[in-house]
Amino acid sequence: MIRIVLEIIIPLLLPLFLYLLWMWVLRHRAGARGDEAPGIDSTGLFWSLVTGIALVVAGLIWLALSRGYDPDAGTYQPPRYENGKIIPPGFSKQPVPENPE
Repeated sequence: MIRIVLEIIIPLLLPLFLYLLWMWVLRHRAGARGDEAPGIDSTGLFWSLVTGIALVVAGLIWLALSRGYDPDAGTYQPPRYENGKIIPPGFSKQPVPENPE
């Protein structure tokens, strides 16, 4: 769940939050000066959501390209229970069998 929050929800909502915070600051300043407060328009909301979607897409592409294991890491060994101990998952250094052709 925390992965979904960090990789999708925060990048999607961060520009929207920053836009609304900026509008709140502008309205607060205008109220203090006695000027007419600016309104929140749909254009700003639209572009903040478009920016959020672009951040999510860029983040997912970056994560896809930067994570993973070396193809020559060996054979994956899942976690197992041996002699009363849990052996964590990992890669064995045994060579992968070749396909005879």
